[in-house]
Amino acid sequence: MEKTKILKQTNEETQKQASARAKVRSRNARWDLNVAIFLFAVLIIVIILLFQDIGVEFVGPIAIFGLAMVWLVGWRRGKQLYDIFFDEELIRLEQESKKKGKVKGKKLKEVIEETIEEKVQKALRERWE
Repeated sequence: MEKTKILKQTNEETQKQASARAKVRSRNARWDLNVAIFLFAVLIIVIILLFQDIGVEFVGPIAIFGLAMVWLVGWRRGKQLYDIFFDEELIRLEQESKKKGKVKGKKLKEVIEETIEEKVQKALRERWE
């Protein structure tokens, strides 16, 4: 019963670490080149409309709509990337924990072998004496 609690706690910790790392990676990656190009396109349209002496009453809503679309596309892209990065981080953290477990298992095995080896050496010494 205690092992299941420990495993759940470890799993929760792993998920929290994976979630934190995925959030950072997705925040950094959501503003990719496509979003930047779209943002510059909106900016160029607004500048062209203003140079054509079109009123602010018409250009303002276009600019607001463009900025809202940039935010929406960025948010959606960030959400998609978060899901991808979360899975990647979770797999990577689980592999790291398995590697650490194998290393600990080898050390324990070596300790057991050493104790058996020491017992055999003591038995041989006792026979020879």
